[in-house]
Amino acid sequence: MPKFNNGICCALIIALNFIAVNAFAQKESYIQSLNTKNRWVDSVYNKLSRRQRVAQLLFVRAHTNKGKAYEDSVARVIKEEQVGGLVFFQGGPGRQAILVNKYQKLAEVPLLISMDGEWGLGMRLDSTISYPYQMTLGAIQDNNLIYKMGQQVAYDFKRLGVQINFGPDMDINNNPNNPVINYRSFGDNMYNVAKKGIAYFKGMQDAGLLTTAKHFPGHGDTNVDSHFDLPLLPYSRARLDSLEEYPFREAINAGISGIMIAHMNIPALDSTKHLPSTLSRPIVTGVLKDSLKFKGLVVSDAMEMKGVTKYFPNGEADVKAFLAGIDVIELSENSDRAIKLIRRAIRKGLISPDEFQTKVKKVLAAKYWAGLNRRSNISPLNLNEDLNRQTAKDLVQQLSDAAVTLLKGNSATLKLNPFLKTAIVSIGVDAPTVFQQEVAKSFPNCRIFMVAKNAPAIEVRNIMNWIKQYNQVIVGIHDTRLRPQSKLDYSADVRQMIADLAVRKGTVMSVFANAYTIAGLPGIEKSNALLVCYQMSAELQKSAAKVIAGTLKPTGKLPVSVNTSFPTGTGLGLQ
Repeated sequence: MPKFNNGICCALIIALNFIAVNAFAQKESYIQSLNTKNRWVDSVYNKLSRRQRVAQLLFVRAHTNKGKAYEDSVARVIKEEQVGGLVFFQGGPGRQAILVNKYQKLAEVPLLISMDGEWGLGMRLDSTISYPYQMTLGAIQDNNLIYKMGQQVAYDFKRLGVQINFGPDMDINNNPNNPVINYRSFGDNMYNVAKKGIAYFKGMQDAGLLTTAKHFPGHGDTNVDSHFDLPLLPYSRARLDSLEEYPFREAINAGISGIMIAHMNIPALDSTKHLPSTLSRPIVTGVLKDSLKFKGLVVSDAMEMKGVTKYFPNGEADVKAFLAGIDVIELSENSDRAIKLIRRAIRKGLISPDEFQTKVKKVLAAKYWAGLNRRSNISPLNLNEDLNRQTAKDLVQQLSDAAVTLLKGNSATLKLNPFLKTAIVSIGVDAPTVFQQEVAKSFPNCRIFMVAKNAPAIEVRNIMNWIKQYNQVIVGIHDTRLRPQSKLDYSADVRQMIADLAVRKGTVMSVFANAYTIAGLPGIEKSNALLVCYQMSAELQKSAAKVIAGTLKPTGKLPVSVNTSFPTGTGLGLQ
């Protein structure tokens, strides 16, 4: 027998998978598939008892980082309740592959496996690739890059036996202080949000992954996190129709397979006191299904969130969501209780037999579309290599290069002398950064300085005195927090240091943080050149270094309005 090199085999497997992915694009979409009679769907439906049919509508939580007892408890739920699907959260890809294989064997009807992966598997799993946040993607001018990202994300999900991504986020983030959406949104311009969201989900769907636009009818202009309380959206029906709902309307017209409903109280659409939109029939069925003619999967946001359980505890929320028109009840506090309460509602005639049947068959049709009618195991062979392939890493760098945005400056102000004494300062960190290491390659006569976000005043003064000896200063402002918030948690002394550095002649600043943080750094706009890079990834730090070295032209446009100096769309191209 001929011998094959492992690397060649791995490349061949990836190539064959991509051929399969591209072939999938020739098949009809999930929405189109709902118009045709499906023998597999009908056959499975007819074999299920009413209890089993209800169970198909429930998706329960799964982790691979909580130990064997937790994993076994999920296995018991699958075996005893025969739920329709799982939502995987934190853990690792190897462990998840093993668990998915185990869990699928326990299911009489294959489980629909889902994840929240707005920026890919890396949003939840270690040892996997994180693509840029959606705010970062919002700056990119070439939407084809985002389509390609969707294809790569779909490959990752399918390789791990996941059939549905609860993304993209298609909220318009028109409130800079939004505590829950913010950098997860493509920005505050509804047209940009719609175009970016469509490019992303089309890439995923064309590669065979089910997707879910969220959070209908729009969670972008809230100041309450629905994980902890019920947000109020106090706007008129006209405003909601013309602004918040716009990206979702466009997504429906473009063939999105699923839409997730937000937990928000919206009096203009349903005046019932304290009623979350997830539980509102006028919103879920009246607006989304009837007015907007959405025929795909309607998914609840997590039913364990305080935004829905605060006023509707003890399983009442699950029944109300079911009766409102929700097809997939995600993360009920108690799935067994939910099944019993929903069965009782059906027996009382609170829902028509046709509507109930349509819900269940939509879930089964999603399983068929995703290929679950043919059982198969996830192969552990080369799993890590497949999920960390070079083509995907190269795309992350391309996306990062395309996102870097020049807010102030020009070719002259960016053209620093490589032979002058240069201070390369990273603020908000306590160790040398990728940015510093990359920039230093172009400035042999340099010194690196680190300034912690809470550096004491005496340390700040000492560093500023050292910097006086240097002819030019290159500054990186970093947010090391897991999630980049709208305001930096820097001390007053460190903020003042940024303002003092900005007024120095020949200072170039790069912000590796949420774009909104610029509004909280008065004086930064006085720097010779100012780049915003949106997040502290290694790829974006390399991109900024390339701009400073003169090997990359910044083409990004600001996707949100920071202040009057830097409104949405700001971005200075270099000639």
